[in-house]
Amino acid sequence: MGHLPERAAIGARGYHRDVRGSVYITGIDDADALLNRDPAALLIGMLLDQQVPMEWAFTGPWTLLGRLGHLDPARIAAMPVDDFVGVCCVRPAVHRFPAAMGKRIHELCVVLVATYADDIERLWTDAADGADLYARLRALPGFGDEKAKIFIAILAKRCAVEPTGWREAAGVFGDDVPRSVADIHSPESLVTVRAWKTAQKQAKKDKQDRPLKDRPLTN
Repeated sequence: MGHLPERAAIGARGYHRDVRGSVYITGIDDADALLNRDPAALLIGMLLDQQVPMEWAFTGPWTLLGRLGHLDPARIAAMPVDDFVGVCCVRPAVHRFPAAMGKRIHELCVVLVATYADDIERLWTDAADGADLYARLRALPGFGDEKAKIFIAILAKRCAVEPTGWREAAGVFGDDVPRSVADIHSPESLVTVRAWKTAQKQAKKDKQDRPLKDRPLTN
């Protein structure tokens, strides 16, 4: 599964990819299955993973699929941004800040389509190495340093996408400490990651073992 094979065409543009990952985050079978077969869902879930519980963030793509009937980045990018934001704001909203994050998802889809057309796995299949993959992720809207590193760890640990140097590119998220969504593959590991995060907050440290310095805590 090193480069996410097994493509099954659906939708107007034939958009659909089979990631065949081992992600377990939401606790909802269908929502996790979507993350494990569709790279757009995984990217959108990662984008939403801030200032809300990770289960809520990664359920967002499944919620959008139910409302739109697809999760094709090209079709989302072609929608008027206000229309798409309206979909994100319907209760239950896809995020604590649905309007702002809806605009960000739309922007993400616009950039993905402009850069990778209808084959967004090229984001990682064409990456020369871990450093290149990191740079490609950092170029996406909403993907800061930590988010890019965690996504590299998800690809490697959960989807067997392991470009040369991925551990270095992922930083501490490439280690064996259960510190992020990249380390969740079962109900038991979800509990373990939650417990580790709680211990970090009590120690006033973030996911990268840095002092919190009074900045807001995020999931």
